[in-house]
Amino acid sequence: MTQTDTEIFGTKTQILIRNIRLDGKPAEIYLDGTGNIASVGEKIKDHDAEFIIDGNGATALPGMVNMHAHSPMSLLRGYSDDMPLFEWLSTKIWPTEAHLTESDVYWGAKLACLEMIRTGTTTFNDMYFMMNNVADAVDEAGIRACLSYCMIDGGDHEKFEKECSVMEKTVATLKARANPRIIPGVSPHAVYTVSEEGLRWCAEFSERENIPLHIHVDETDENPDCIKAHGMRVAQWLDHCGVLSNRCIAAHCCWLNADDIALFADRGVTVVHNPVSNMKLSIGRALPYPELKAAGVNVALGTDGASSNNDLDMFGEMKTAAILQKFSWNDPTIMPAGEALTIASRNGAKALGINAGVIAPGFLADIILVGKTVTTTPAFNTSSNAVYATSGLAVDTTICDGVVLMHEGVIPEADEILRRSEEVAFDLVRRATA
Repeated sequence: MTQTDTEIFGTKTQILIRNIRLDGKPAEIYLDGTGNIASVGEKIKDHDAEFIIDGNGATALPGMVNMHAHSPMSLLRGYSDDMPLFEWLSTKIWPTEAHLTESDVYWGAKLACLEMIRTGTTTFNDMYFMMNNVADAVDEAGIRACLSYCMIDGGDHEKFEKECSVMEKTVATLKARANPRIIPGVSPHAVYTVSEEGLRWCAEFSERENIPLHIHVDETDENPDCIKAHGMRVAQWLDHCGVLSNRCIAAHCCWLNADDIALFADRGVTVVHNPVSNMKLSIGRALPYPELKAAGVNVALGTDGASSNNDLDMFGEMKTAAILQKFSWNDPTIMPAGEALTIASRNGAKALGINAGVIAPGFLADIILVGKTVTTTPAFNTSSNAVYATSGLAVDTTICDGVVLMHEGVIPEADEILRRSEEVAFDLVRRATA
């Protein structure tokens, strides 16, 4: 790549993308510099394009939308694997997180943004702490994100009041940035870590601010404990607390039953499938996708954090999701490739209320180009190749909000981010285990 080529990065301007395939057919895409897609067709006049990208036969796809992540946990990739969920959380993750600094969170998020851009994700839905530092990383990376502070009050009223204060300040600070790529949200962690008053407050705050609510639901079978404590299943308890609405994004949801699914459908809840993390942590059951689909529930896709996945590659997640569903329900027709692509892009965008996930005029210019490689040849079916045959490392170009973030596999400052984030990760673990 020449010095002139590098000028394409970080610029919201007129771009013509040529020599690509869209839905298996030859196509061109014109971006008019507003952040939106201006036109799509087999042959487009170059207008006043400042840059022309030659796709060299690449497949154009909507940018992936990772709907459940904990981006700073990229620092803990590979730190503690092959353990049961609650042992993993209580003996490794939570004790280490107690030592997090703002710098740690920032560099962990920088590393996550780098990985997502490299593997074709243009939007992610994040739940963690010190979210203003995550926002700094998002802002610099050029990616799009919904950022939510994670409330954990443990039934302690004093802790609840402190958590509410942090969440209010976080949302106000994120809104004050006036960055259209940064969407504030609210995140009560789960029914087993947040009190009734915490859940009710988060639901009311989400409604008042008109922002998404992101929560873990039934990752393991939480229902027996919830019934014992509250006399009802998790879904019913969340509804009792006002949590379930069309703003609610429920991650995991592996242990829903028919009544839970009907309730989610009635309330307009989005469910996020996290197959790799669920399988690796052996939570015992696959997401009941056929029943959710039949009920009309919006289902999206997420990776979970890199400490449990261990990557943020949505292409690998699509393949695992489709194959797990086929295997679990003994039906090879469940979640075909085109459906998996929609789940990984458009459905997540819908949940966040952003006009993305489709390559068509008027939609956000969140676009990726999957290069013509050994895993995408022959191109009998570009959707099948994307879901079953390749990984995010085949992504050649990533564009978010009409701005090129990666071109020909090059991301500015990638080497420095890798170097610094690794230093920060080892220093965090050293402090946590001293």
